[in-house]
Amino acid sequence: MKAVFVIFNQANTERVQYMLDRLQIRGYTWWEEVKGRGTTDGQPRQGTHTWPEMNSAAITIVEDEKVPQLLESIKKLDLRNTEIGVRAFVWNIEQTV
Repeated sequence: MKAVFVIFNQANTERVQYMLDRLQIRGYTWWEEVKGRGTTDGQPRQGTHTWPEMNSAAITIVEDEKVPQLLESIKKLDLRNTEIGVRAFVWNIEQTV
Protein backbone atom coordinates (compact mmCIF):
# COMPACT_ATOMS: atom_id res chain seq x y z
CA MET A 1 0.00 0.00 0.00
CA LYS A 2 1.03 3.59 -0.61
CA ALA A 3 0.18 6.94 0.90
CA VAL A 4 -0.37 9.65 -1.69
CA PHE A 5 -0.23 13.20 -0.33
CA VAL A 6 -1.70 15.80 -2.70
CA ILE A 7 -1.26 19.56 -2.25
CA PHE A 8 -3.28 21.85 -4.50
CA ASN A 9 -4.50 25.40 -4.92
CA GLN A 10 -8.04 25.72 -3.57
CA ALA A 11 -9.15 26.65 -7.09
CA ASN A 12 -8.71 22.93 -7.88
CA THR A 13 -10.88 21.67 -5.00
CA GLU A 14 -13.77 20.39 -7.14
CA ARG A 15 -11.40 18.86 -9.67
CA VAL A 16 -9.48 16.95 -7.00
CA GLN A 17 -12.73 15.70 -5.44
CA TYR A 18 -13.97 14.59 -8.86
CA MET A 19 -10.65 12.85 -9.58
CA LEU A 20 -10.79 10.85 -6.34
CA ASP A 21 -14.41 9.89 -7.01
CA ARG A 22 -13.70 8.91 -10.62
CA LEU A 23 -10.79 6.70 -9.53
CA GLN A 24 -13.02 5.17 -6.83
CA ILE A 25 -10.74 6.35 -4.04
CA ARG A 26 -13.14 6.50 -1.17
CA GLY A 27 -10.92 6.97 1.88
CA TYR A 28 -8.97 10.18 2.36
CA THR A 29 -8.25 12.94 4.84
CA TRP A 30 -8.53 16.55 3.69
CA TRP A 31 -7.00 19.74 5.10
CA GLU A 32 -8.21 23.17 4.04
CA GLU A 33 -6.23 26.41 4.24
CA VAL A 34 -2.74 24.97 3.96
CA LYS A 35 0.02 27.56 3.60
CA GLY A 36 3.13 27.11 1.47
CA ARG A 37 5.09 27.88 -1.67
CA GLY A 38 6.09 25.72 -4.63
CA THR A 39 9.65 24.47 -4.89
CA THR A 40 10.60 25.87 -8.27
CA ASP A 41 8.54 28.88 -9.24
CA GLY A 42 5.33 28.70 -7.22
CA GLN A 43 3.88 31.82 -5.67
CA PRO A 44 3.33 31.81 -1.89
CA ARG A 45 -0.12 30.75 -0.70
CA GLN A 46 -0.40 32.45 2.68
CA GLY A 47 -3.97 33.76 3.04
CA THR A 48 -2.60 37.26 3.66
CA HIS A 49 -3.24 40.61 2.04
CA THR A 50 -0.06 40.23 -0.02
CA TRP A 51 -0.50 36.51 -0.85
CA PRO A 52 -4.28 35.89 -0.51
CA GLU A 53 -4.57 32.47 -2.17
CA MET A 54 -4.52 29.28 -0.12
CA ASN A 55 -3.83 25.62 -0.75
CA SER A 56 -5.58 22.52 0.47
CA ALA A 57 -4.12 19.05 0.94
CA ALA A 58 -5.42 15.50 0.93
CA ILE A 59 -3.86 12.19 1.84
CA THR A 60 -5.15 8.81 0.79
CA ILE A 61 -3.88 5.28 1.32
CA VAL A 62 -4.32 3.17 -1.81
CA GLU A 63 -3.24 -0.16 -3.26
CA ASP A 64 0.02 0.04 -5.22
CA GLU A 65 -1.83 -0.58 -8.50
CA LYS A 66 -3.84 2.65 -8.17
CA VAL A 67 -0.81 4.92 -7.76
CA PRO A 68 0.18 5.27 -11.45
CA GLN A 69 -3.37 6.17 -12.50
CA LEU A 70 -3.74 8.65 -9.64
CA LEU A 71 -0.40 10.32 -10.41
CA GLU A 72 -1.26 10.52 -14.12
CA SER A 73 -4.56 12.24 -13.25
CA ILE A 74 -2.72 14.68 -10.98
CA LYS A 75 -0.18 15.43 -13.71
CA LYS A 76 -2.98 16.14 -16.20
CA LEU A 77 -4.65 18.43 -13.69
CA ASP A 78 -1.39 20.32 -13.17
CA LEU A 79 -0.93 20.74 -16.92
CA ARG A 80 -4.42 22.29 -17.23
CA ASN A 81 -3.18 25.37 -15.41
CA THR A 82 0.43 25.27 -14.22
CA GLU A 83 0.11 28.64 -12.47
CA ILE A 84 -2.19 27.36 -9.74
CA GLY A 85 -0.33 24.09 -9.31
CA VAL A 86 -0.87 20.68 -7.82
CA ARG A 87 1.76 18.29 -6.45
CA ALA A 88 1.71 14.74 -5.16
CA PHE A 89 4.12 12.75 -3.02
CA VAL A 90 4.07 8.99 -2.45
CA TRP A 91 5.22 7.03 0.62
CA ASN A 92 5.30 3.33 1.37
CA ILE A 93 2.90 2.17 4.06
CA GLU A 94 4.40 -0.59 6.18
CA GLN A 95 1.38 -1.41 8.34
CA THR A 96 -2.15 -0.24 9.07
CA VAL A 97 -4.51 -0.99 11.92
